[in-house]
Amino acid sequence: MFTGIIEEIGHVAEAKQGSRSMVLNIQAELIMKDIVLGDSISINGICLTVTGFNDKTFAVDVMPETMKATNLRFLKKGSPVNLERAMAANGRFGGHFVSGHVDGTGIIAKKKAEENAVYYTIQTSEFITETLMLKGSIAVDGISLTIFGLKDGFVTVSLIPHTLQETVLGSKGEGDTVNIECDMVGKYLYKFAEGGKKKPLNADFFREHGFI
Repeated sequence: MFTGIIEEIGHVAEAKQGSRSMVLNIQAELIMKDIVLGDSISINGICLTVTGFNDKTFAVDVMPETMKATNLRFLKKGSPVNLERAMAANGRFGGHFVSGHVDGTGIIAKKKAEENAVYYTIQTSEFITETLMLKGSIAVDGISLTIFGLKDGFVTVSLIPHTLQETVLGSKGEGDTVNIECDMVGKYLYKFAEGGKKKPLNADFFREHGFI
C-alpha cells in the first residue's frame, strides 16, 4: 500500500527487454537506505517487488500483464521514474490509499500553466472516468492528485510547483503516456453499483456489502 507522495526520482540504469517482459535496474538514493529483498516499491505508480540490489541500484521483474497495461514498456536506460516505498505503519499519511495496481493508461491531451499551477488534461477510457468524481483522488504515474475536471474519457488535474519539480510528471508534455490508478473506494462503489443493476440500491443492498 502506498500514499501517492513521491519520495524521489530515480533513473533506469538498465532495461532488459524480453519478448513480453522486462527486468529493470533502477538507480536511486533514498530508496536504497533500508531496502531488503521482497520489498514493494512503486515505480511510476506500479507496485513491483525488489528481486536484487547493490549499493546504488535495485532490480525488479516486470511481467507481461504489467507490460501490456502500463507505460513501463516505454522505459529505457536513463529514463526518470517516480519512486515510493510502501507506506510505513508509523508514518504520516499525506496522500490517499494507492494500491500500485494500475487501472490503465492515459495520454496527456493538454498542458496549461495558470499562475503557480499547471493543469494537465488526460485522455483515457470512459470506464476509468466513470469511477472518478470531481474533487476526488486519482494517482497519475503514482502521484496522488485531486480531480478538477471530468467528462467522458477526460480527466483534469493540477500540479503545484513542488510536484512539478519533484516528480517525472513535470517533464512530461502533450502526447506522453501516464499510468492511472482510480481511487479504490470509488472502484468498489462502482462495482457494487454495477451489481446493483440486478438488485435495488436500497438500505438492504448497502447493509449486505458492509456500508451500513
